[in-house]
Amino acid sequence: MTTPQHRTRPMPRARRFDLRATAMSFALLATALVTGGLAVRALAGAAQRRPVWAVVLCCVAAAVTLAHARRRRRLSASAVARRAGEALEQATVTALDALEPPAPAPAPPALRADDHAYAHDFDALGPEEFEEAIAALCVRDGCSQVEVVGGAGDLGADVVALSPEGRRLVIQCKRYGEDNKVGSQDLQRFGGTCFTVHEADVALVVTTGDFTEPAEDYAGHCGIVCVARDALLAWSEGRAPAPWTASAGGPGV
Repeated sequence: MTTPQHRTRPMPRARRFDLRATAMSFALLATALVTGGLAVRALAGAAQRRPVWAVVLCCVAAAVTLAHARRRRRLSASAVARRAGEALEQATVTALDALEPPAPAPAPPALRADDHAYAHDFDALGPEEFEEAIAALCVRDGCSQVEVVGGAGDLGADVVALSPEGRRLVIQCKRYGEDNKVGSQDLQRFGGTCFTVHEADVALVVTTGDFTEPAEDYAGHCGIVCVARDALLAWSEGRAPAPWTASAGGPGV
């Protein structure tokens, strides 16, 4: 009679304790905790200044967590700590970038004296736009303290400025058609205020039309510079000097 033999299963081997791997894992976890603290601090500041970034980062963190949860393969503690540290570092960089102020827009290039932007189609401008265009020409040619003062109660002055030589300019702008001329009555009203009220060193009347002969005669006697249509276009296009450089004792260009 034979006695049945029972097979014994081999005992599983006990896993050896690896001090080096354990120490490395704890070091990585400590690094991840420190990085996480810095990230949380940065994110708190970003959430106060830009709540949208906080919502975006929370969504990214949730997506990363779900992606890791769906992965079935097991990762070692060191790999988990390393990847968590990388994710937190990236989140910190993103949060710090969000706190940086936007770069200032580049300044527009300075306009030159021969820039075609000053060659206006004066016929297409309204009265107020015409005054602004004359003020821009004064700025272009080196005037300072340029102001558009036209309107109700302006007493004939539409633009005032200081010439590069320091003379006070008082300009009246007449947005007229080619067939409409500035008459002597217009010059007389302006002549009664430009020197006594506005204290002009140089008084100018600039028009998109022309002047009558009596108006030019009156301007010559009073020392008002008349700038008619052709002279205005030449000044605007840089083909003639600024009209206040003409003699104040007679009509302008």
